[in-house]
Amino acid sequence: MEMAIEVESLYFSYGDSLILRDINFKIKKGEFVSIIGPNGSGKSTLLKNMISIYKPNRGSIKIDGKEIREYKAKELAKKIAIVPQDTNIAYDFSVFDVVVMGRNPYLGRFQSESYKDFQIVEDSLKLTDTLYLKDKSINQISGGERQRVIIARALAQEPEIMLLDEPTSHLDINHQIEILSLLKKLNTEKSMTIIIVIHDINLAARYSSKMILLNKGEIISIGKPREVITYENIEMAYNLNVVITENLYTNSPYLIPLTSKKL
Repeated sequence: MEMAIEVESLYFSYGDSLILRDINFKIKKGEFVSIIGPNGSGKSTLLKNMISIYKPNRGSIKIDGKEIREYKAKELAKKIAIVPQDTNIAYDFSVFDVVVMGRNPYLGRFQSESYKDFQIVEDSLKLTDTLYLKDKSINQISGGERQRVIIARALAQEPEIMLLDEPTSHLDINHQIEILSLLKKLNTEKSMTIIIVIHDINLAARYSSKMILLNKGEIISIGKPREVITYENIEMAYNLNVVITENLYTNSPYLIPLTSKKL
């Protein structure tokens, strides 16, 4: 199977602080991948390297077989879209106008949107069940609705790969399931490669085909949920005593935290 993303020997620093160390992995096209790990492990930093927001000190990142540094910004935006952790919009745009922004990679400097662009925007709104919000201000809708709108904006880019940085962190459980189910639908029905940074290990195990466990800037484990969610891995990364069982309803591993080993 073709690879969507290949990361090899990646190192990244903030000043003198080494944040990512010797990161190596490959993600096949059409996979649903969760990146997990404790706070400060480098999850969001890794995501930002993969979208070229940050430049690695050394190492290689390939998107669809091509070095990321060889892409022009608009060319890369047609391949890969990011949904950031902070979805606040500073100005009082309508939902429709926010999603139209996703068409920017396809427009020339002074070019206006065409009928085709507006049709793609409408389709993106329908896919995320936000069409009914199109005339509302982005700042007058709920957090769950805004998250779906930002995903619609990413969809309007028509990317092959979508990266999401903690898209469920400020949502209640109902909206968390709603967002992850939407991402799974995009993954299965559109063969979109989904890569998500997420704190909830049980939700990650439920929806992912592959997981990457980071700790202190290094990969501890990578593989299927059952290969990554082990007592030894969780103890090493989180310093936590846990029980790992099976979720009979989702057929995925289920982690029950007991006590911190620091106590």
